[in-house]
Amino acid sequence: MVMSENRIMPGLHEVEKLLPTLSRGEKAQLLKWVVQDLGDDFPGVDSQPDVCGGEPCVVRTRIPVWLLEQARRLGTTENRLLEAYPSLRAEDLANAWAFVRAHTAEIEAQIRDNESA
Repeated sequence: MVMSENRIMPGLHEVEKLLPTLSRGEKAQLLKWVVQDLGDDFPGVDSQPDVCGGEPCVVRTRIPVWLLEQARRLGTTENRLLEAYPSLRAEDLANAWAFVRAHTAEIEAQIRDNESA
């Protein structure tokens, strides 16, 4: 593990030094490439078969993304969600909303399935 970290870290240090020299547009393009490279990996959202039936949930919690999206569609504000779920952080909601944008059909199906249950 140490050997692998030593190999990766110089690259990260180079990016860290380069970042302040980039324009906002260049940073946005870099971010786009990173997101594309990650594919379906979403920070802060995880699916595990033994947690919530495998539905995507906010990490560190058992709060399904579909539940948060359904609440948002019904008019619940982010502040109210944060109050209702003390384990959530604003960052968690941002990650959930990004997941919803990338997986709209999946989330809509989960909302429908849970409304009929």
